[in-house]
Amino acid sequence: MRFKSLLIAVVAAFVLFGLSVNSQAWELDKAHSSVGFTVKHMVVAKVNGNFREFDGTFSFDDKDITKTKISGVVKVASVFTDNEKRDNHLKSADFFDAEAYPEIKFESKRVVQKDNGYVMIGDLTIRDVTKEIEIPFEVSGPIQDPWGASRIGVEGRAKINRQNFGVTWNKTMDNGGVIVSNEVVLNLNAEFIKK
Repeated sequence: MRFKSLLIAVVAAFVLFGLSVNSQAWELDKAHSSVGFTVKHMVVAKVNGNFREFDGTFSFDDKDITKTKISGVVKVASVFTDNEKRDNHLKSADFFDAEAYPEIKFESKRVVQKDNGYVMIGDLTIRDVTKEIEIPFEVSGPIQDPWGASRIGVEGRAKINRQNFGVTWNKTMDNGGVIVSNEVVLNLNAEFIKK
């Protein structure tokens, strides 16, 4: 009976060890990551922006990528489009209202395999409005860097309608077009280091 209990304990330890190896926590390497967006301006040109302050967590299971989890937060006041006047307008109540809503958040709920890639499904919160979105993404690695650390890359791109999140400011031009498109493309590039 004692041998049977010992055997069960050993098997349980191996199972738990296997789970901890497969599902790994990774730390965001901010120096090699970016959270950005692209919108159409006056129907004819694209404007790119990013957030300079952000953080995130990543849990990756290389045996079953559908168990992958990611969460992230950006500081709205760190928005940067290389134009101070535009940046201040984006921080104002017309757009993000950084004073009232200082953070944009994302929390994944599940990952599904789609076509030849993967889609992260989760909740995006802007101006305290939370909507479920889908982010098609790719994973690169893991690889070992020259200093012995394991690294992995995650690249995702999604389209949202900013109106759905209460970001509604706009002006109509004489030709019927608008100053800022409602469609916003989110560009996420992240590099993580295994903890």
